[in-house]
Amino acid sequence: MKQLKCASVDGFEAICVDVESTFTKGLPSFSIVGLGNTAIQESKDRIKSALLTNEFKFPPKKITINLSPSEIAKSGSQFDISIALLIALQEQQINFNDFYVFGELGLDGTLKDTKSIFVLILSLARQGLIKNVLIPKESVAKISTIPSLNIYAVDNLSQAVDFFMNTDKELFRVKNVDFKYNFLDINEIKYYYVQNYKLDFKDVKGQTVAKRAALISAAGNHNIIFEGSPGCGKSMISKRLQYIMSPMSLEEILDKAKLDSLQVKEPDFTPIRSMIAPHHTSTKASIIGGTKIGEVSLSNGGILFFDELPHFSKSILESMREPLEDHTVLVSRVNTKVKYPTKFLFASAMNPCPCGNLLAKSRECRCSDIDIQRYKNRLSDPFLDRIDLYVVMNEVTKEDKADVSSNELHIKVNQAFLKQKKRGQKDLNGKLSDEEIKKYCILTNEVQDILDTAIDNFALSFRAINKVLKVARTIADIDNCKNINKLHLLESLSYRKR
Repeated sequence: MKQLKCASVDGFEAICVDVESTFTKGLPSFSIVGLGNTAIQESKDRIKSALLTNEFKFPPKKITINLSPSEIAKSGSQFDISIALLIALQEQQINFNDFYVFGELGLDGTLKDTKSIFVLILSLARQGLIKNVLIPKESVAKISTIPSLNIYAVDNLSQAVDFFMNTDKELFRVKNVDFKYNFLDINEIKYYYVQNYKLDFKDVKGQTVAKRAALISAAGNHNIIFEGSPGCGKSMISKRLQYIMSPMSLEEILDKAKLDSLQVKEPDFTPIRSMIAPHHTSTKASIIGGTKIGEVSLSNGGILFFDELPHFSKSILESMREPLEDHTVLVSRVNTKVKYPTKFLFASAMNPCPCGNLLAKSRECRCSDIDIQRYKNRLSDPFLDRIDLYVVMNEVTKEDKADVSSNELHIKVNQAFLKQKKRGQKDLNGKLSDEEIKKYCILTNEVQDILDTAIDNFALSFRAINKVLKVARTIADIDNCKNINKLHLLESLSYRKR
């Protein structure tokens, strides 16, 4: 019996799969066992064609391929090359050692990339399970971004056979690539960023308070809601948040690329955080997750934007409590439970009433008090309690002018990011735990008295108090202050919904 290593996706992570082969006497047959899906079962015809068109023998024996562990369902066409190599080299005394082999075979023996190969290899590398890997040359651009891997690449089945027959494997070696972006070096870790603003805040006229809130949100990864009349710039500001977000470590860039691959998108490996904006008609399963990974998990490390927030179903909004509070979501499936990380910045926009004119000075609101109340009641207090910044925006006027650019805001975000990381924080202020809040959000007696008064006057919950402290900490970081002072706390309190 011979075996090679490959992998399959199980939930959010990859599991190692041993591809085993036996060749026994009996009626000629070719079977693959081990709970392989349709793509794996169809590989039998691809493999047979690839072997025969490249002048390899297809042995007239009973061929059994086992994908171990057998109790876990497996999917994907990345097993093609592993199975083909076991058949092509069945008479050779070759030790495959600890090599992992990935690739889909064409009928002529060419080796093709698949969307899952990058996800699988990255996940295995994170788990410390993989060191040497043989991949298609089509996959090199993506896989070479993963550090600490010995990567070897071939074009077709014949070259893959030569690779294992040849003692000089360095002929097939591929170099790992370095990222050539601006970066901040903090404690010997590089955090990359780009100063390229596809959407710029200089296009937003007026709305000084909303832009200040957007800066705080980006600098501390705080959840934010913009409320205002139609056309005042809510979505415009939200869509520009993506380009002023904090720098990304190599690990975060690769995680983003992994999530892009899971969405069947080609990863670009740029240090710009992703932004996902589902429509309000989306189902609960597509947003929270079910048989497939949901939008809350796909936006991990980036921004999840809900436009027209009250139009999302009540069940979706209430289901958002767990990912917003615990930064994880637990999805129950048949015989298994899968936990996904959800550390995203939640941004949303909403009108003040169904017609949108409640805050307008030049237009009359057509909604009754009951309509307005019903509209507001779609957002429960427990849901709103998980929002750090609630911003009511002004109407647009002809005097409004552009007063700040994305580049200026991004510089302040990077400065605040630097302060947070130099304090030893793993997460930004918006995602601090209760213990970390006590450690980093220290108040003087005078500032504590102001907070105590606010707690009595506004009936702040424990969660709301923590939100106020975290926002105040971010404001202090933006102002380059070591401690939270009176003005920082007062500004933080001004962003609470009343």
